[in-house]
Amino acid sequence: MHGAVVEMTAERTPKAVATVWGLLVLNTLGSAGARTIVPLPRSLIQMVTMGALVLAFALALAVNVRLRIRAGAFLFLLSLLLVLSVVSSANLESGFGALFRCARLALFIGTLWLLSRWWDGGTAFVRQHVRMYFAVLGSVAAGLLISPGAALPDLYGGRLVGALWPLTPPQIGQYAAVITGLTVLLLLGRRIDRAGAAFVIVPSLVLLALTHTRTATVGLLAALALAIGSLVLTSAAARRFFVWAVVCAAVAAVGFASALQSWFLRGQSRENFSNLTGRAKVWDALLAEPRSLSQRLFGVGLGDKSFGGLPIDNSWLAVYHEQGLIGVSLVAAIVLVLGTVALLRPPSLARACAIFLISYCAIASYTEAGLGDASPYLLHLAVAASLLATPVAAPVLPVPERPLRRVPRWARRSEVS
Repeated sequence: MHGAVVEMTAERTPKAVATVWGLLVLNTLGSAGARTIVPLPRSLIQMVTMGALVLAFALALAVNVRLRIRAGAFLFLLSLLLVLSVVSSANLESGFGALFRCARLALFIGTLWLLSRWWDGGTAFVRQHVRMYFAVLGSVAAGLLISPGAALPDLYGGRLVGALWPLTPPQIGQYAAVITGLTVLLLLGRRIDRAGAAFVIVPSLVLLALTHTRTATVGLLAALALAIGSLVLTSAAARRFFVWAVVCAAVAAVGFASALQSWFLRGQSRENFSNLTGRAKVWDALLAEPRSLSQRLFGVGLGDKSFGGLPIDNSWLAVYHEQGLIGVSLVAAIVLVLGTVALLRPPSLARACAIFLISYCAIASYTEAGLGDASPYLLHLAVAASLLATPVAAPVLPVPERPLRRVPRWARRSEVS
């Protein structure tokens, strides 16, 4: 029939894309952290992480040699942030290391542009995100089994650190919280069975508890509540999970109140807890620092997210210090655009996962830095952007009409007779 269409299968994500994503995860693990069982020179770790980023960009370029990309507000705003970072770092107030960090950020964003070809609103990048960070947590668990003393050092107050790769408790807590929340949502969306979900969730929660990371715990609970809330009206499984979660939370609050309070305080005084373990003092000093108009607008250039030799531990203040008020505006625009798009989408698993990632990054930004530079937080937001991308329309091709069959002469004669 003329005008009929042929349904075409969507292009599958190449395995090389998963490799590229794993290399990006490796690049964002960082080079500073706890002492490892086998001492690793920081120069060697930096060589591995930067080599992973260069290899990721080269592999992404090889897979997407025709440079097919999907433009969107997220990548456009990230590119503007890169331009701003180069401008703020050009005067070398933060040294030549600022230009090196700009080059790293350029490769990072360039790789995301190349991968955007496969951003189709599906959960492929969610699954790869969970796999990669679960592998990282596997190395943490292996270090804990091999050398419990090195994995739970007194230097960090007995909190869990990376004994094979230098990872800090907040890093481990972040990875555990993110993959736990995403796996719960995949379970509710029936994209993973219960055994597979338990295999990921149970050890991740154990490692999260051993890190005593309050930001990751609060971020997980709050972001997961928002994500599941977006599914309550359309998913019976989400409603059941929400009810059970409320009941369990009430029981835990009544029966284990003292234990939860001691875990949350981590042996600190209430005064130390109130000023966020000394973070508030660094924040006050940073805000009180005299700055020129140029420094207020553009910052002092990309640095190591520290002020006066102490970590800033706040994404917004770190961006203000390094990229100025313009940088803060761009980062806020990234979060607001992704959040607005997520809220305007109809309820779905992809939307719920995006809401979880955006909410977690927004909550963690108060006590963690990373939204203005290549970091796991930008990877989380990139996954959210891939989930919110409009699915690619399948090409529609007309079915060629069959040629008219020629009627034999004897048939025409019989019809006439």
